[in-house]
Amino acid sequence: MGVCGYLFLPWKCLVIVSLRLLFLVPTGVPVRSGDATFPKAMDNVTVRQGESATLRLWVRDRVTRVAWLNRSTILYAGNDKWCLDPRVVLLSNTQTQYSIEIQNVDVYDEGPYTCSVQTDNHPKTSRVHLIVQVSPKIVEISSDISINEGNNISLTCIATGRPEPTVTWR
Repeated sequence: MGVCGYLFLPWKCLVIVSLRLLFLVPTGVPVRSGDATFPKAMDNVTVRQGESATLRLWVRDRVTRVAWLNRSTILYAGNDKWCLDPRVVLLSNTQTQYSIEIQNVDVYDEGPYTCSVQTDNHPKTSRVHLIVQVSPKIVEISSDISINEGNNISLTCIATGRPEPTVTWR
């Protein structure tokens, strides 16, 4: 008999999960500068589209509960995977490090990620922003044209990418 072992009592599972989420994801408890639990705030993580992004949190105090979230979606709670995305994997869950990897990153993965930690002292959160860069690509360019010297011409070159590419004519 597991946590959700009875199909005819689905509310039991819901209540247990809700309590678990409330405990793992405290609100309004930001990491203070110079906090002993987190040696330093996480830096933003920048990766190219298609690469893997590692989100890593180092902690000093004894951690009793920990979770990684993307916006309001729980990705991992301890060793338990909560998201269905096979690209998100747990790399490390030790007393000093909790890290996940997002493989084959795409632009929709960009945004805020939060690591929520319960220590012996109290709950804390740390945030990191994932930035996804996309290689520049020319999507439209003027065709070859011959004109007489002294005449005007309009040339077009449209490129996409992140960050937005700069087009230079030579």
